[in-house]
Amino acid sequence: MTTNAHDWFTAAVEALAEPQGQRVWSIIVSFLGDMAQDDGAGISSAALTRVITPLGIKPEAIRVALHRLRKDGWTDSKRRGRGSVHFLTPHGRVQSAQVTPRIYDPTACTTAEWHMLIAAPPSGLELLDALSEGAPDGVIRVNRHTGLAPGPAPAPMSDLLIANARIEHVPTWLQEELFPAPLRQSCASLDAALAPHGTPPALDPLRRACLRTLLVHRWRRIVLRHPRLPVQFHPTDWTGESCRTKVFELLEQLPQPSLSELETAEPLPMTLDIPPPPDAAH
Repeated sequence: MTTNAHDWFTAAVEALAEPQGQRVWSIIVSFLGDMAQDDGAGISSAALTRVITPLGIKPEAIRVALHRLRKDGWTDSKRRGRGSVHFLTPHGRVQSAQVTPRIYDPTACTTAEWHMLIAAPPSGLELLDALSEGAPDGVIRVNRHTGLAPGPAPAPMSDLLIANARIEHVPTWLQEELFPAPLRQSCASLDAALAPHGTPPALDPLRRACLRTLLVHRWRRIVLRHPRLPVQFHPTDWTGESCRTKVFELLEQLPQPSLSELETAEPLPMTLDIPPPPDAAH
């Protein structure tokens, strides 16, 4: 590892760190979803610690976060030698698989065909609520009684008025409701953080894993917090598509290391020293 590569890695980690501090359980979920989602895939405590301590996370915070994830049914562990191996449970794999296509889709939404669903209480609202809580990119609520969904109108459903729709204009109030200010600020922050770094130098597997985890974590926390919508729905200050381009350009240059490479990697020094938020591990 050359001095230039080490400096580039350190600068990138510092730039990509969460401005509000790291939520350790969420970072672990991002790592497992990116590199250990397959059935039977797992990582030892020692290797996981090597991946995320350079991000400014203390080993004790990792232990607390793993306890929380086991309690919530996301991960499990088994003894191997003197240590433990951690892996996603079937529930955790299902949850990760549901959002993986959205997280790793490098293309912008270009949906042109839409349909509208209008409900009246009480049974129609219950049905609309159920549809809205289904697939991540299913029904988008415009207000309490109205939903918008991609594709042609489905078969008739009791208690819902259903109509094909062509989007002619999206008002500012709806754009800002779909993409609220804190989300726009988070996206702009990541977009700015990615701008100055350019092509990464040759990095060893552990440093690639550190950066991939941090990058996927930041992007995941943005892309899963808004519906997938074409440009006419975007506020004027939404930087999502610029950010998407930068995220996938960098991911392409950080090949995913194997878990076996991470198990045998030498530890890195802690790169960051950022105090976590009060509930970071919990």
